[in-house]
Amino acid sequence: MIASNGEGPFVQAHVDPLAGLRTPQDPPWDVYLTGTVFLDIIFTGLDSAPVRGTESWARGMGSSPGGVANMATALARLGLRTSLAAAFGDDHYGEYCWDALEQGEGIDLSASRTVPDWHSPVTVSMAYEGERTMVSHGHEPPPVEAAAAPDRPPRARAAVASLTPGVRDPWIAQAASRG
Repeated sequence: MIASNGEGPFVQAHVDPLAGLRTPQDPPWDVYLTGTVFLDIIFTGLDSAPVRGTESWARGMGSSPGGVANMATALARLGLRTSLAAAFGDDHYGEYCWDALEQGEGIDLSASRTVPDWHSPVTVSMAYEGERTMVSHGHEPPPVEAAAAPDRPPRARAAVASLTPGVRDPWIAQAASRG
């Protein structure tokens, strides 16, 4: 994982909390997650809630993959080998989230899919007065063709945790039934 200390990027040491327990027969992943990945855009430093009909300026802003990606990132940063099955839009938001999770966090996305002509879900969060307000936009991803679905989800030490509300793609439902 690449991080920064304010003076430039550096490679953070990888810690494997299960290294002493692993055997060659163990599954390749410690945890396998399914769910919806959002692009989160967070505005901070607002003096108050936005007022209808006016423009508010924030003193800070950040963006990152959100939704189930929050849990996947936390588990990967704890040193657990993490695999994620999710739909990603074929837009810039989906590309950003995919790269941030795969390259930035080392999360396995081999069970994930890029969905053509699908807009990535987005959440805008505004933090003020110790609270937050969120506005989200998204659509249920179209069903994945059976031929595109993985034959079997990645094997993992932990049960499948599904954070997907509503109807699931067949390949996510298939993975959840094996958990």
